[in-house]
Amino acid sequence: MPWNPHIYNQFKEKRREPFFDLISHIMPKPGMEMLDLGCGTGELTKIAADKLEVSGALGIDSSAEMLAKAPHQPNLSFTQRSVAEQLKSADKWDLIVANASLQWVNAHELLFPALISKLNPMGQLAVQMPCQKENRLNQILDDLVHEMPWQQALRGAIRKSPLLSLDEYTPLLYANGAKETVIYQKVYPIIAESVDSLYDFISGSALIPYMEKLKDDAKPFFIAAFKERIASHFHSLPMVYPFKRIILVARF
Repeated sequence: MPWNPHIYNQFKEKRREPFFDLISHIMPKPGMEMLDLGCGTGELTKIAADKLEVSGALGIDSSAEMLAKAPHQPNLSFTQRSVAEQLKSADKWDLIVANASLQWVNAHELLFPALISKLNPMGQLAVQMPCQKENRLNQILDDLVHEMPWQQALRGAIRKSPLLSLDEYTPLLYANGAKETVIYQKVYPIIAESVDSLYDFISGSALIPYMEKLKDDAKPFFIAAFKERIASHFHSLPMVYPFKRIILVARF
C-alpha cells in the first residue's frame, strides 16, 4: 500500500489548514531559495513558492506516486529523495519547509540541528507536524499494533513517535542559534459522520507502513479491529476528532 495521492487528498482542505498557518509566519525575502522536505504531490510547494515569491524551490519526497503529480513551473524542481539523503548534500537554503513530514524521521534531537546547519545566514526553518503522542486516532492505532497477533505480524514496522514536546523543541532551537521563534500547538477539529470517515483520514498517512507490512489475508481483519476501536471511542454523531498539530518557525 504505497502513498496514494487520491486517498491522501480526500481530506485536502483539512490538511491544508495547518500549512497555511505555517507559511503565514515565514518572512518573505527577495531571492529566497526554498527546500520543501516531504513535498508530496508538490501542490503546496507551488503555493508556498508563489506566495513567498522565491527564486527557486526544490521539493523532495520518497514517494514516486506522489511526485508523479508534481506541477511544472520554471522556479520549481522535484526529486525522489529521503530527508536523510538530502542532509548529505552540501547545498544550503534560505528557507527549509517541512509540512507534515518530519514525524516520519527519527531522532529529532539530532535531526533539527542537522537541518539548521543547512540554512544560510538569516535562514528560516518552518515545520508543522501532527502531535502523534496526543492525537486519539494515533493512540488507538498504537495500542492495537502492540497487541497480539498484530505485534507479531508487524514486527519491524512498528514505530515510536519521534516527536518531542514544545518544552523540548524550544530550547533545542535556541541552542542551535535561533534568533526569533514562533512555537505553538493548535487543534484542527475534524467533524466526521461515520467511523469510515475517520478511518479514511488516518489510512492516508499513519496507517500506510502497517498496511504495507501485513499479508493480504490479514488486512481485512486488522482494518475491522481498528474500526471497532474507533467506534468504541467516538460514540456520538457527529464524531468530533480534535486533531492537534505542532507549528515551529524559527530564524537563525
